[in-house]
Parts: sequence; structure tokens; C-alpha cells
Amino acid sequence: MSDAQSPENTLSATETASTTHLPVLLAETIQALSIRPDGTYLDATFGRGGHCRAMLAELSAAGRVIAIDRDPQAIAVAEALQAHESRLTVVRARFGALGDVIDRCGVTGAVDGALMDVGVSSPQLDDARRGFSFRHDGPLDMRMDPQHGVSAAGWLNSAAEEDIADVIWRYGEERRSRRIAKAIITARPLHRTQELAELVASCVPHVKRSRQQASKHPATKTFQAIRIFINDELQELKQGLQVAFENLTKGGRLAVISFHSLEDREVKRAFKALSQPPVMPRRLPVRAANVAVPGRLVGGAIRAGNHELQTNPRARSATLRVIERVA
Repeated sequence: MSDAQSPENTLSATETASTTHLPVLLAETIQALSIRPDGTYLDATFGRGGHCRAMLAELSAAGRVIAIDRDPQAIAVAEALQAHESRLTVVRARFGALGDVIDRCGVTGAVDGALMDVGVSSPQLDDARRGFSFRHDGPLDMRMDPQHGVSAAGWLNSAAEEDIADVIWRYGEERRSRRIAKAIITARPLHRTQELAELVASCVPHVKRSRQQASKHPATKTFQAIRIFINDELQELKQGLQVAFENLTKGGRLAVISFHSLEDREVKRAFKALSQPPVMPRRLPVRAANVAVPGRLVGGAIRAGNHELQTNPRARSATLRVIERVA
């Protein structure tokens, strides 16, 4: 068993992270969900429980929160909370399995609100053993669930050059994807995050950059792309959005926090499809019931204010979008 999977190390990591992790857009999210005291709510990304605890604080004894996460460290924190919180149900699962979770918990079509907090969390980035960060040297892993699937190192050390280039371009929008992929093939096997970070940096020409560009590590896009691919994040998000919305009660709301353009694009696409009538051929007689719109957008994109940014700079890239089920 590796350090990342050791119960002793997992518990200490989660305990530390739960005391320092700041949930983004907390007040805005709770307000957007419009929580009913006796309602049933889904926290599809427990993380370190900041949003979940705020949901519970709004509920009466008759309320309920179902919290899920695919990360074993997050689940350890959630189960510790569940031990003294009867209104909380904890399930280890991914977005794509939301339908199964909802069925098992007996709340099919009866969810009054749901939250999806997309992407990698601060505790995952800050724990070098998880292999998500180019700023901390650690094993090149990047799996949300380190007990399942192929690690980043396993994939990078076996994949074809064109496949690596395609992933870095598609999920990182990195213009130098082919150059980076070629360097990876030449240098492999790779096993450490710093190896990969330095390799990517060597592929970036040393030219004068703006202050904003200079503050961004050259490996940012490549690490993002590999992480998204390894965890199949966009497909998981797509499936989760559909299932979460389908199981809302009338008047129930789905709130989604995303952190980069690829995620936000997927959320906007899904919300647009749910909040607009289907395109029908001109002059075709159609009954109103056949063009009923199931969802209503609640405001526009919500972003962190200056006060939150001063205490939590990582909130700068967060975007909250909300949709309400109306039919």
C-alpha cells in the first residue's frame, strides 16, 4: 500500500486539510440553492465539507444531505462528520454514478437541490503525494481515486506520442502540445511531478512575457490536461449534470461551481439545452406541451467578490451557475 493509500496518512492529511480548506463562493451557493429546512439535498463533491456543513446548518431535523466524493481522503472526512450527524448520508462515488447513488438512497426524483463543485480541490493540490501539482514534487499520479484506474505516469509511459499530444491540446489548449509530447516520449519513463514540470518548462521558449503570463507556470495547461483525461472529468461532469437535474423536484435547483473554461463551457451547454425549447421546423404545428422547457436559469455567472479574493486567492477562477427545474 502506497503512502497516498495508507489509512494513517490519509487521516492525518484529511484532518489537516479540513481545518485549512476554504470553500469557494460559500454564501452565494447557499443563497442560490434556496434551501428548505425539511428538504433533501445532494452535495456531489464533499471535498472537505465546507459547503456540506453550511447546507446542514440550514436544515431542520427533518432535512437530509447526501454527500458523495470519489476521493478516499474526502470520504474519510465525510464519514467522521457522519458519525455524529444523523442527517448526513455519505457515499463514495463519482459524478457518473449519481443515478445509482440516488436510487440506492431512495430519493429518485425527490432531490430539492444539488451542488457540484467541479475539478481538483485545494487539499488535493497541496498534498504532494497525490501528484496533482507541478509546484510540489511527488509521484506522478493525478487520480482522484488513487485506488482505481491508471496513474498519470502509467499512461504517459505507455501512450503513443500522437495520443499524448492530442490530450494536451484538447484538454489543456496548449499550443506546444506536439513539442511537449515529443519531449515526453524522449525522456520517459517519468515518475515524478517535478520531472514532468521541468520537462514541459524546457519546451517553452524564454521570451518576455506579461506579468499575468509570468505568474502562470509553463506546465499549468499540461498538468490540467493530463488530470482531466486520467479522471475522465468532462464526461463524468456531463453525465452528472443530466442525472442531477433529472432528479430535482419542481422548484429544485442545481448549482455548479467550475474553475476553468472547459468545465464552464460544458455547464453552459447543458444549462442552455435545459432552459431553451428545442428547435422545431418552421410552420410545423406543435402543441405547447411538446416544447415545454424543463429548466430556468437563475441569474448569470457568479464570481467571487473582492473580500473573498483577499482571503482565498484560489477563488479567482471559480464560476457559479444555477438552474432551477420548472417542469
